[in-house]
Amino acid sequence: MNLAVQIGKISMRNPVMTASGTFGFGKELADLVDINRLGAIVVKGTSLRPWKGNPPPRTCETPAGLLNAIGLQNDGVDDFIENKLPFLRQFETPVIVNIVGHAVEEYVEVARRLDEVDGIAGLEINISCPNVKEGCIAFGTTTEGTAEVVSAVRKVTKLTLITKLSPNVTDITEIAKAAVDAGSDALSLINTLLGTAIDPWTKKFRLANITGGLSGPAIKPIALRMVYETAKSVDVPIVGMGGITNGLDAVEFLLAGASAVAVGTSTFLNPTTAIDVADGIAEYMKKAGVNDVKELIGSVSE
Repeated sequence: MNLAVQIGKISMRNPVMTASGTFGFGKELADLVDINRLGAIVVKGTSLRPWKGNPPPRTCETPAGLLNAIGLQNDGVDDFIENKLPFLRQFETPVIVNIVGHAVEEYVEVARRLDEVDGIAGLEINISCPNVKEGCIAFGTTTEGTAEVVSAVRKVTKLTLITKLSPNVTDITEIAKAAVDAGSDALSLINTLLGTAIDPWTKKFRLANITGGLSGPAIKPIALRMVYETAKSVDVPIVGMGGITNGLDAVEFLLAGASAVAVGTSTFLNPTTAIDVADGIAEYMKKAGVNDVKELIGSVSE
């Protein structure tokens, strides 16, 4: 069976990658997960300068989900290049860097610096994180903001660009079209849904940030619907994500039009979930008599 897929110029041995923010920079889980078995690894959000993130508490479990308000804590792009990328270069798995910024100029400078080093296959432009007060989702909720960031980044890099879209919009297809028209080679969706939680006994919010991004199985039906709608509206590869816990979940996203999938929150419960999902896709293909995973993409019947 052939599980290989192509996202822009990125060749993946199977259609399963890690979702940014849930797999660290690879080294954190390398003792538990064979990184060479992943289709691609998407590292944690990386900014121009170090970001300290939001104050704790920053996570909260909810029914069938997780709220997080980490705030994209990271040590900055220079630290990534010097201290984290060398570890990743030892693997055959393509490395995709999720880039973030408070302003367009910050996205551009991060992309420019990453374009100049070896070992990076693509950039995921994060214009959809709801947990920072400036940048990110401020760009990703309008077609104008989306186009501004994507077009600016496109000018400074030859790497494959994947734009990560927010579900916190009225019509995600309009944002998707703006990203593609501005030069994005692919799209990833969805990022987390904005939510909150309250402790009835203390009468306080469970997150210091008050709101956080909801992920996990609870959002899967929404993610699946948005991937389906987006796949019908643009002609670029889509990386589907949102509540994937097993191979059949991933197959649903492929049928809806995704060319690849990303596993996120489930990794916190079981670090090997991404590999288990890839094995699950192969098992489904064997039982369904499918020889090439690309036969599944967008093949749902209406």
